[in-house]
Amino acid sequence: MNYFNEIETYIKKNEVSKKRRVLEENQSAIENYWNIGRLLIEAQGGNERAKYGNGLIKEWSIKYTKKYGKGYDGTNLRKFRQFYLVFPKCAPLGLTLSWSHYRELLPIQEENKRNYYINVCITKNMSKRELIKEIKNNAYERLINKPNKIEIITSQKNPSFLEQMKNPILIELDKNNTIQNEQDLETSILAKLQNFFSQLGEGFTLVDNQYK
Repeated sequence: MNYFNEIETYIKKNEVSKKRRVLEENQSAIENYWNIGRLLIEAQGGNERAKYGNGLIKEWSIKYTKKYGKGYDGTNLRKFRQFYLVFPKCAPLGLTLSWSHYRELLPIQEENKRNYYINVCITKNMSKRELIKEIKNNAYERLINKPNKIEIITSQKNPSFLEQMKNPILIELDKNNTIQNEQDLETSILAKLQNFFSQLGEGFTLVDNQYK
């Protein structure tokens, strides 16, 4: 018996189970937060009157925090309420993003812009840090060809490369690096290929340097 391989088999099974548990826990948390938001809206008298119900949230958050900790303070309860208002239909989201992602997306009021970043997170499996970077770099504003209506993608539909190309393209440079001519620019692009291709969108690869 090859004990090394046998042990590795169980390690792989355990790692798969761990990932599945994390995914299930994330899905459960997102669904619970969405339902908390829905019930807060109903308790406050519906969508039209919800914005006037902060007194109720303040009162209940004190009680919830005493019982369950800071995760249910007034700030978070308001975020749960906003989560429901922004995404009144939870199921179409597929529950694929983490709550950390949604916290960064909730302040974005424009639906097209918000959906764009959701799609980017799904297709590129972005971390929260990467999402924040995309937002700070105004990735949506720099899109060359913005669709009139951006829908949240499904596994059957991905955005075309034209819908992902940006203008201008941002090239990250080291602090001490300056571009004085075309050769400096070329060198910088070659040093940051992954970042450069991500600006162009999906489906691009390097054939060669100065290839005709």
